[in-house]
This record gives sequence, C-alpha cells and structure tokens, in this order.
Amino acid sequence: MPYVDRQNRICGFLDIEENENSGKFLRRYFILDTEEGSLVWYMDNPQNLPTGTHHVGALKLTYISKVSDATKQRPKAEFCFVINAGMRKFFLQANDQQDLVEWVNVLNNATKITVPKSSDVQQNSENQKSLLDCPGAKKQISYKTEIIGGVPIKTPTQQEGAEGSEGADRGGLKRSPSQLPYFMGKAAQDQTVVKAGYCVKQGAVMKNWKRRYFLLDENSVSYFKSELDKEPLRIIPLKEVHKVQECKQSDIMMRDNLFELVTTSRTFFVQADSPEDMHSWIKAISGAIVAQRGPGRSAATRVKSDSEILTCQK
Repeated sequence: MPYVDRQNRICGFLDIEENENSGKFLRRYFILDTEEGSLVWYMDNPQNLPTGTHHVGALKLTYISKVSDATKQRPKAEFCFVINAGMRKFFLQANDQQDLVEWVNVLNNATKITVPKSSDVQQNSENQKSLLDCPGAKKQISYKTEIIGGVPIKTPTQQEGAEGSEGADRGGLKRSPSQLPYFMGKAAQDQTVVKAGYCVKQGAVMKNWKRRYFLLDENSVSYFKSELDKEPLRIIPLKEVHKVQECKQSDIMMRDNLFELVTTSRTFFVQADSPEDMHSWIKAISGAIVAQRGPGRSAATRVKSDSEILTCQK
C-alpha cells in the first residue's frame, strides 16, 4: 500500500510497463512528491541504494490528465491501472485491489492541485522531453509535438534503446502479471509456508543493506538471495527468537518500516516495503512462535524448561 515517508512523500512499490505496449512489467519503487510536482521511480527504495543514485523514470504531475482502473484495457494484467499523460499511457500494476484504489486516488488528488498555468506554457514546451526521464538509455529518441488544450506536448515516437531496457531488466525485481506478491520458492516445497516475500536486511559485518527473499515456516525464518535459490543464506530457528517488534533504535530510526528479530546471538534488522507489510511480518512471526511454543512461553523459558526435563530424566 502507498504510505507517507519521513519526508511527507507518498511512496510504495508498483510494477510498471516502462516501454509502452511491451507487455513487460518491472518492479519499481515510486515516490509521489507533491512539493516537487513529480512522480519518480527507482530500481529500489533509495534508502537501499548508493547515495546519489538517480531515478530511472520521472513524470511531471502537470502532464497527468487522468488516472483510472485499466482492468478492461489489460485483462491479463492483474490489478492494473493507467496514467494518461499527454499522448502517452503508463500502465502499472498494484499489489492488490485496495492498493490499486489507493494509488489511483492519491495520484488523481495530487494532479488536481498542479493544474498548469498559462504562464508556464513556454517553459513546459522547453522541458517536455523530460516527460519520461530514463538516464540509462543511450539511444537518442525522436519526438512528435501536438497541441493539447493549448499546451504543446512532445511524446517519443520510438522505443528506447535496447541497452537501456536490458539494464532495467538486470536491476529490477521482475514480476509477471499473474504472479502473486509473495511467490513461494522451491526451497519451501517441503515446508508449511506461513509467509514469504522480499525485504531488506542489514549485514552483520559491513552493516550494508541488501534485498533478500524471506520465508517463514512453522519452525524458522530463512532468507535467500532470490526466490529462485534452493539453499538459504541463513536459517533462524524460531526457538532462538526472543522477540520480534518494530525497531525503536535511535541510530537507524530514519529507515522506514523497520523491525527487528532479537535472537540469542544477534539482532536482525529488517526493512519491509510498507508499514502494512512490516506489521504483517511481525504478526506472522509472532504467531508462528506462539504456535510452536504455546502461549506465554518465551525462548528463555523454553530453554529452562528443556533443561529441567533433561535433569529429571537423569
């Protein structure tokens, strides 16, 4: 779901058809900044990218005429909506129906307060080629100009260079139109999967942040490089987890949607894609712990009880 970050911008993940009519949707992180009057998208949450990383796409709110449900236009694309901007249509996929409705509403509301003024026509004409700003593309793009509502609109007449689109494929998290937000990896086939999906975690040594595919089953939390990997990078047994909660640590509180897994040997800091996703992970992990141990039994209590049982057996 879209959420408001610490800079008062509306943010969240969506899939976008960056090349019109390609039918190929790529996972991107969107930021709707009404102060700057633009909608921009990145390969990932900028908090998880190197400092100074440029966005891979941008759209000025003054160019948007309407945002609406596009289910009938793209029946094969689940939870699809469209942004009409001049002669170009941007098709996007939300995570679910509620996500679709909320994005359509916030985008339509944002464009209502950014109606172009007549004094801006000349400046807009000079800056039209920034309608879709993809700095990775190396090939030149030709444009055609049309007058719409008294405002000259320039739109590209050819697709971006193959090099730019291939770069986007390598850097993005791709999801097919029919794929659910949480894809169950092969490693989970023999386990009862409670929840699975991508989050960002902090490294133990370098303290850098990397996107990983997390999988929660009835006995453990595991994470992989991607959902295609068979072997996890690490398995965290639930019996070792003391608590899971929203992170309150001051030195890293500037990261949105952050929660922590406190175990016997280490605290794992994990960043979800939205507040709803964060609370969903906390609830799911807490529920799995309770189901495994029984109500009111902490990890420390379990260890003590097991020790007492062994002593009695002796």
